[in-house]
Amino acid sequence: MIITLTANTTLDHTVVISALEKGHTIRASQNTFSMGGKPADASFILGELGVTSHALGFAAGTIGQKVEFLLRTRGVTTDFIQVGGETRINTIIVTEDGGEQTTITTSTLEVSPAHLDELRAKFESLLAQANCVVLGGTLPKGIPPEFYTEYIRLARDHNVPVIFDAADLNLRAGLESGPTFIKPNRAELTSLLGRPIKSLDDAYQGAREIYQQHGTSSVMTFGDAGALAVLPDKAWRIPAIPVDVVSAGGAGDAVLAGLAYAIDRGEPIENGLRLGIAAASAVCLTLGTADCRRADVERFLPQVELIPFTI
Repeated sequence: MIITLTANTTLDHTVVISALEKGHTIRASQNTFSMGGKPADASFILGELGVTSHALGFAAGTIGQKVEFLLRTRGVTTDFIQVGGETRINTIIVTEDGGEQTTITTSTLEVSPAHLDELRAKFESLLAQANCVVLGGTLPKGIPPEFYTEYIRLARDHNVPVIFDAADLNLRAGLESGPTFIKPNRAELTSLLGRPIKSLDDAYQGAREIYQQHGTSSVMTFGDAGALAVLPDKAWRIPAIPVDVVSAGGAGDAVLAGLAYAIDRGEPIENGLRLGIAAASAVCLTLGTADCRRADVERFLPQVELIPFTI
């Protein structure tokens, strides 16, 4: 079983405009509501690929109900703790020429200590059945980054592999418990290491430092520059597949889904890398965050290259 844990559930509203002009009424040419939140996105993508998962976390209000409905349409088992406030809506603004993408994010969930206790009990009760845990993203107001330190430690204490994707203080806190994989982008890796990441060589050296300190492998994504996976005994450069990008929202979360797929099935992690990059490419063809079509994923899969990387 794959468990995904999304503490800060999200519904994404993506709008397409000709240009972002301050002080003007801007009329969108297209818009859609879709899944949001990194682990929930992974569940959504896995569902499109015919893989079931068990989605945990916090949700609230009618927006939270919409998130659960979207996940269930993909065959995901939803098991969210209902809290105060409202599941947030993020607004993603995409220009028609594809040159700019801007995200406006909020935080509207109200989580009490009792809610935290309930989530922890639910999470621990499922770990005996779990093959993999995917967690990450932002946290609701009032929940400290050590949330990730605790939950990753719980999974690792049960010998369950963990795929973790977060930024800044949340990423640092989670690394303290040694997740199996992290998936930083260039900005997140730069912030974590405290120095610019200007090349794949820089990224490789940083990933080796992370592995030596935490025992964690890194799969780093660089948009149209592709990805670099640094594993304990090897590294792979993975070129991006050229596609006409409609929206890149959720593309990185497809990599989480690919890794979880391989771990859950006991397949080589290289299979998960290939699937993740193929799914990321398919996500870029759709306007909705983390939305993709299985036929596109299968079409892109033979095009994914894993090139040995050394410096």
